[in-house]
Amino acid sequence: MHRTVRVLLVLISVAALACGGGATSDGEPGAAPGTPRFLSMGTAPPGGAFFVVGGALAEVYNEHAGGSSMTAEATSGSQENIRRLASGELDFALSNSAITYFAVRGTEGWDQTYSVRAVMTLAPNVAMFVAKEGGDVTTIADLAGRRVSVGPAGAGFEYFIRPLLGAHGITYDDFTPVNATQAGAVDLLTDDSVAAAFLGGAVPTASITQAAATNDILLVPFDETARQQLIADYLFFRPATIPAGTYRGVDTAYEGLDVGSMHLIAAAELDENLVYEFTKTLFENRASVIERHAAGRAINENNVARDTGTEFHPGAIRYYQEIGLWQQ
Repeated sequence: MHRTVRVLLVLISVAALACGGGATSDGEPGAAPGTPRFLSMGTAPPGGAFFVVGGALAEVYNEHAGGSSMTAEATSGSQENIRRLASGELDFALSNSAITYFAVRGTEGWDQTYSVRAVMTLAPNVAMFVAKEGGDVTTIADLAGRRVSVGPAGAGFEYFIRPLLGAHGITYDDFTPVNATQAGAVDLLTDDSVAAAFLGGAVPTASITQAAATNDILLVPFDETARQQLIADYLFFRPATIPAGTYRGVDTAYEGLDVGSMHLIAAAELDENLVYEFTKTLFENRASVIERHAAGRAINENNVARDTGTEFHPGAIRYYQEIGLWQQ
């Protein structure tokens, strides 16, 4: 055989292995037991927490997995990740637990029931509407009739914003929704192009810090009855308090919500032993995750197995049972 042809065949074979995703797990077609696994993790666009946290998780796995390797892929975020897990294009992914909640049920606009499972609950996403102090918006009901920034197009913010609005008696149809990144939303708020912006993430959130640096801001309060009802109705909503002084000019504690924690998910069909080993590797080396990103602190005994409304993968359950964390 001509040498050039032989080289091309070798390169094609290597590329096929590297792109195999879930098909390379032990016990599945195309992989002999004990062979290295080539895995993929869906994250989100560069610039957000998902992209950085996903990279940190992949790095820690690669460092401790004993020959297997994982690539963190930039994607458009939770919705794409869920669809690509279901189609076998990804092995693991990050998602907002509120978005996954509706995807596994096939409701709120999802075209089918998506067969994905939780592996690990990660950092909270504490978010709220932010307005200018002294402006026209002092309650969520005041959003009616105004321009409001509701997150980037396609990011899936509507999955947690719609229930929030509904609990306060309004819908998207009652105001003009404006799509923008969090940084872009702060600019729109500053120049009065919107009356309020939905902002949040880990506390403190950079976009809210930015808004407070150039404006006197108001963290628009939740009606307490509505807040408690949301917590009762949806597993992904949890109470969250932002301490006084976290943001410039906000001198009282804010009683808000975790509107859907970041969590790690996998296809329901992914090999149980693979998910077990992956969960074990990340949990046992969580200190290495923390070294790379503060969100790693959420990988702790009180949080990783917390129920957000998506069934856990059997491989993750087995590990959590083994170390005494499974209480569900």
